[in-house]
Formats: sequence, C-alpha cells, structure tokens
Amino acid sequence: MLALSVRRCVRRHCALFAFALTLAASGFLAEAADTDTGLAQLMQRLAQRQHAHVSFVEQHFVPTLDRLIETSGELFYDAPDHLEKRSIMPKPESLILDRGTLSIHRANRSFVVSLRNYPTIAPFIDTVRAILAGDLPALNRRYELNLAPAGNHWRLVLAPRDAKLAAVVTKIQVSGVGDEIHTVETERPDGDHSVMTISALSDP
Repeated sequence: MLALSVRRCVRRHCALFAFALTLAASGFLAEAADTDTGLAQLMQRLAQRQHAHVSFVEQHFVPTLDRLIETSGELFYDAPDHLEKRSIMPKPESLILDRGTLSIHRANRSFVVSLRNYPTIAPFIDTVRAILAGDLPALNRRYELNLAPAGNHWRLVLAPRDAKLAAVVTKIQVSGVGDEIHTVETERPDGDHSVMTISALSDP
C-alpha cells in the first residue's frame, strides 16, 4: 500500500520536475540563439542557483475522472538538492524531496521513504537532480531536448529516451516570454495532462 501511494504521489506531483526546469530556465532562455550553446549555458547558470521561491496554479485533467482538478500553492528550492511543493488549495499537502528521501504530508498522515527502495521512480528523481546540478550529459542520456527561441518568446521541450522515465512522463514543455516562465505543461502515458502557471515571489 505504501509503495502504491508513493508511485501515485510522484506521478501526481510531476510539478517538482517542472519546477526544476523553471529554475533552470528563469531569466535565461530568451537569450539563447543556438540550441546547443543555449542548453550548455542554461545548465551552467542553473548550477549557480542557490535558492528559489515561486507560486503556482496547476490545472490537472484526469481522463478516468473526466474532470479538471485545480491546485495552487508555492514551490521552494535550496541548493544542493532540497525541493518542496507546498499545496494550499483545495487542501493543504506537501511533498518534500531532500537528499534521496521523499516526505509526504497530507491531512493527518505523513510518511517518509528512501527512494532507493523505489527503483521504478528513480529515473524521474535522477532527472530532477541532474537539472539542479546542471548536468547536461545526464539529461541528454535520458531526453531529447529541444530549445526553441523565437524573438522574445521561447519554448523548451523534453521527450524521454529512457523507457522507465517514459512510463512516468511522456513530454514536458516549458514556455515563456523574456525572463519569465509562463507555463509548464506535463503529459503522462495514461492520458493525464497538467498545465502549471508560474508566478515569481520575493521572500521577506
């Protein structure tokens, strides 16, 4: 039962992965005129980032339920590998990834697991770490990367090469204007589709 809950939670919260991409892209992608050069510079910039804090609104379509689910809250990152998705609406929930440990808190229930015990979701977590570390070779091994600047607009698309990762996510597309992330779209093999809108926040 715990293993099933972890797998479902990671699939539902691909926003952590999207957030890592958001950190990588913010303030940079519109400057990239060449895809290969742009990706290399993106990773170099990402590796220097120490902290980030943004708000999100995510619309998630679930085919089996035939309805749209909307959540909102905040996302946090602290170097080297701490990520947190803190949902506020429609109900409080948090997902924390820290040094190979996943902590999930919702309602009156909490549990903490080591990701080493869940090899089916390891590629997903390794991807998050590779992005935060600015490890372009690792990303290239797992994804086909397509960075498409168009004037002040840009789009970054990631399509999995890795079969295990493709079982979790089909495609992720990040788009924006200038140095602002506007949307992160995630598609999953079962037809689930989510669109996250990102807004910058300033810590007090």
